[in-house]
Amino acid sequence: MLQVRDVSVRFGTLQVLRGIDLDVAQGEILCLLGPSGCGKTTLLRVIAGLEQVERGDVLFGGQSIVDVPVHQRDFGLMFQDFALFPHMDVAGNVAFGLKMRGVARTEQRQRIDEALKLVGLSGFERRDVTQLSGGERQRVALARSLAPNPRLLMLDEPLGSLDAALKARLVIELREIIKRVGLTAIYVTHDQEEAYAIADRVAVMNRGLIEQIDTPPVLYRHPKTTFVATFLGLNNVLPVLSQTGNRAFTAVSEFNVNGQPKAVLLHPDGITLAGKDVSNTIKGRVVECIFAGDVYRLKVLHESGAELSFKLSARESSLNVGDEVQLQIAPEWVIELEG
Repeated sequence: MLQVRDVSVRFGTLQVLRGIDLDVAQGEILCLLGPSGCGKTTLLRVIAGLEQVERGDVLFGGQSIVDVPVHQRDFGLMFQDFALFPHMDVAGNVAFGLKMRGVARTEQRQRIDEALKLVGLSGFERRDVTQLSGGERQRVALARSLAPNPRLLMLDEPLGSLDAALKARLVIELREIIKRVGLTAIYVTHDQEEAYAIADRVAVMNRGLIEQIDTPPVLYRHPKTTFVATFLGLNNVLPVLSQTGNRAFTAVSEFNVNGQPKAVLLHPDGITLAGKDVSNTIKGRVVECIFAGDVYRLKVLHESGAELSFKLSARESSLNVGDEVQLQIAPEWVIELEG
């Protein structure tokens, strides 16, 4: 449905996007995930028509739209700053895009009712937006984006100003609404938990490039690069110091590999305490033990200086800071990283 082809953007001497290629399917929710300055918002703005490309093309339905003005693309936009009009009530805010498109008043009322019902705000038409909660304002902004029946919905950090508990609830509701309508959507965030919850696929961006694009489970279980792994909070990355055949040597141990990785990730989900008769263990000392409800988050320091993080069930763990431990990792959780 949407295709981005070899798109590059430069701001002065700063190369912001570097030959981006991207495909978004009909009805898909794609998340652009990355740190500040990675180019994710610039890419969204290019697709929206708010930024000019230095090179490349953007196609929608097989037709180039790179020269099509913003107002003719029929895309919906929702930003972190909801930008609601304080002098208008809820209905007035939702109607704004419809009025700009010249929609007849009778149809406006119908679309306003449909959009507010969809986001769970039926009966809020005459409410003052300044008196609404953060979650309610977010819903009004979403209703305003949905009312014109956009061909593509684009959301730039839409939950960024909300507290963690409200964000966790609303991101699930947001996905349900988008899927119910059958919209195609692009969602920008720096929060991996948010990305996992809402997206069908996640594109991790770094320095103007897409480093990896995969479904949330594949991305979490099999990151391809050191950057992707560490950005997702998977920090047990060990540089490969040397390799002989299929044996890769690191500072803490040696591991079987299939390719020629630059580093390996000892995935936290594959690390456990070693049994008595297990060979080839990793020895270390507990330097951090944090209770997190149903689990303890542990960090173990190896004599090489490498730190390994993992989790243990709160019912199973009796470890304390300073304890000496032996760890083992399941071979399938030794993930080879390209760089």
